[in-house]
Amino acid sequence: MFSFSDTRRCVWVNGPVIVGAGPSGLAVAAGLKEQGVPFVILERADCIASLWQKRTYDRLKLHLPKQFCQLPKFPFPDHYPEYPNKKQFIEYLESYARHFDINPQFNETVESAKYDEACRLWRVKTVSPSGCEVEYICQWLVVATGENAEQVMPEIEGLQNFGGEVIHACDYKSGENFRGKRVVVVGCGNSGMEVSLDLCNHDAKPSMVVRSSVHVLPREVFGKSTFELAIFMLKWLPLWLVDKILLVLAWMILGNIEKCGLKRPSVGPLELKNTQGKTPVLDIGALEKIKSKEINIVPGIKKFSCGMVEFLNGEKLEIDAVVMATGYRSNVPYWLQETEFFSNNGFPKAPFPNGWKGKAGLYAVGFTRRGLSGASVDAMKIAQDIGKVWKEDLNQKKQKVPTHRRCISTF
Repeated sequence: MFSFSDTRRCVWVNGPVIVGAGPSGLAVAAGLKEQGVPFVILERADCIASLWQKRTYDRLKLHLPKQFCQLPKFPFPDHYPEYPNKKQFIEYLESYARHFDINPQFNETVESAKYDEACRLWRVKTVSPSGCEVEYICQWLVVATGENAEQVMPEIEGLQNFGGEVIHACDYKSGENFRGKRVVVVGCGNSGMEVSLDLCNHDAKPSMVVRSSVHVLPREVFGKSTFELAIFMLKWLPLWLVDKILLVLAWMILGNIEKCGLKRPSVGPLELKNTQGKTPVLDIGALEKIKSKEINIVPGIKKFSCGMVEFLNGEKLEIDAVVMATGYRSNVPYWLQETEFFSNNGFPKAPFPNGWKGKAGLYAVGFTRRGLSGASVDAMKIAQDIGKVWKEDLNQKKQKVPTHRRCISTF
């Protein structure tokens, strides 16, 4: 990396700029380190994996066995349990960064990134909390901000007049603060289910809003991970048949969930995940609480009023707090000035496994909707692709400054 001025107003990066120091960005950085390719990794927070460190609840564990969640070239410690908890996963990621000597530039928020056609380079502009602005110039740009960069907060009539506590699931830490309170949890995905379960375990009274159909699968089948079983079956059977087998097993273990007010989608869980990116809920105890009525299932919300919520079926309920387990979205459209590779929703237009590489040195990692294993696959592809070109350029040993490099020197 070379700075063109003492104030670091403009910085040349002799390698890629990676935006995001979550697991995806770290995996790309590790792959580049192994190949000797220099890089800069930019992170808006003050730590790696800020989603895990700052925006997750205390009871969170990996939903899949650790072998499906480890990053490339660095397995989890043997003494870790099959499903590491939040603290253990953060420790693993910090060990990963130390092992590969990855040192992100923290507290730098990317405001814009644009490809300069004249110079054939990327211009990445950042700003720090102190107001310091830096422009990074690079040949490759790796977008690693992921699927969950920004919280989604729905606009619901009357919410501003509710008067009680309203938080997103990313700000929920523990049910301890809600002990004895009546809480509406909006959303029935993995986060909604786990928050509702945690509220139950802390003697709160949760009501979970179920607006649409949802697949609920047991986390394990006969002592084996359901995900691991699905992966094994997909080696020999078509996806539609694996879906049918999973649903039969789920019915045998969990029973008929429609009796609990949970309607299953018409499309199978794996097909739904592949086509729409909707992850099935892996049950870790919430369903039992729903069956015992400790978690109350309610329909969609019509509106809020002071201390009260009204549902679409006309029922009204007095409540003390609301937790929005309404998911996250990509923030790429807010800063990346590019429309050919990324769509308006902030995801690559090309489906997996072809959504990792665009044109003009643009790459994406962590957008596969296939968890950490999908991100790791793309990270290795990106590192190898950049490494190949970088080494070819190095071997040519060009001593003259290229035309596009001269374009920068005027700053």
